[in-house]
Order: sequence, then C-alpha cells, then structure tokens
Amino acid sequence: MIEFIFMLTHNDRTVDDAPEVLESLRDSGLRYVGFKDVGATPERQRELTEAAHRLGMEVMLEVVSTSREDELNSLRAAREAGVDWVLGGTNADAGLEVLAGSGVRYCPFPGVVSGHPSALSGEISEIADHAKKLTALDGVHGVDLLTYRHAGADPEELTRAVAEAADGPVIAAGSVVTQEQIRLLAHAGAWGFTIGGAIFERKLPGGDTVAGQVKAVLAMAADA
Repeated sequence: MIEFIFMLTHNDRTVDDAPEVLESLRDSGLRYVGFKDVGATPERQRELTEAAHRLGMEVMLEVVSTSREDELNSLRAAREAGVDWVLGGTNADAGLEVLAGSGVRYCPFPGVVSGHPSALSGEISEIADHAKKLTALDGVHGVDLLTYRHAGADPEELTRAVAEAADGPVIAAGSVVTQEQIRLLAHAGAWGFTIGGAIFERKLPGGDTVAGQVKAVLAMAADA
C-alpha cells in the first residue's frame, strides 16, 4: 500500500489555521502529517509537531525555501521542533551536517529544483542518477520527488526510474489530485505521496470537510 501524507499547506506554505485543521483529523486514521517551513515559525513548528505526536502521527517538514541560508535555518528549526522526517531541500551535504545525530529521516530533492512553488527540471536519467547518489550518502533516508511538477517528463517513467535508482523511499510531492495519479505512483514504485492544497480547495472526493477528504484519500491509497 502506498502511504498518504497530508500536508497542512496551500500554495507551498503552511496554512494559518493548521492547529485547528490538525485537531479535526483526530479520528481520521491518518498516520503521516506534514507542513512547510514557509508560513510556520519555529514556535508553530514545535506546536504542530507536539500536537501531531499526541495524536499518534509521524511528522514531516518539507523545506521549500529558495536560498541556502534559509534552507539550513529551516533544518535547524526542524531539528529543534522534533519532527520525524525532513523532506526537500537542495543542499544535502550541508543538510546532513545540520541533522547529524538527530535521528530525523532526511529525504532531499533529486534533480534541479527551483522557484516557489517548487518546480523540477532535468532529464529523467539525470534525476534518477542524482537520487542514487543522494541515497548513497550516510544519513539520507530517501528522496522527495516533484513528480507532477516537471513540465516535460512522463510521470510514470520519472517515478519508476527514480524508485529503481534510489536506495530508500521515494515520496512524490505536489499536484496530486486524482485516484489515477495515486495508482500510477503506487505502480511505479513510490513509497508515498503528499496532498495539501487540493484538499483545502476541496478537489478530492469526501465532501466539504478536510477530515472527509483525508479519509477519502486514505481509502484511495489503500485501494491503489
């Protein structure tokens, strides 16, 4: 079964009412929740992490800052907040130094990632080779792949190539909105996928509540 990570984010930033949204998911069956470094102060990151842990969830922080300095500051804040996973970022060598000894599962971006919202570029073979090199580093757990934010690559071919090359889980992040996409990712070998903005925009089945949509996506993941 492919894993679903619900991101408390919209337009690549953490939503203002993230604590209230998280509380509404108390009985949803959700195992993984995440948020972005943009839009969440270090204090808010600790607050969300502690609340999610009380609900029995694992917490993922995705780094989408565009400068090296901001990225590393976000990793320091993530470590202080006590998150379980850090996703994203483009400075893996420096990131590993920040996270050393923390026990955080680190999954940086493979390929060339730029802008905000983040976009992926490069040839599939280059992205896969980068994923292989990243996951060969001591301390890198997997990769955060912007499957549906690549303007030209076939999503299934891209995901499969990275999943075969990477020594660790591949998490497909961004722009997932349909059952067909979830099935494609599962069949191509992704370990998990994230959805944030599409749920806040009520683009998924499950009605008008975030909790209802989250439950619907969990069912889709189980079916995939």
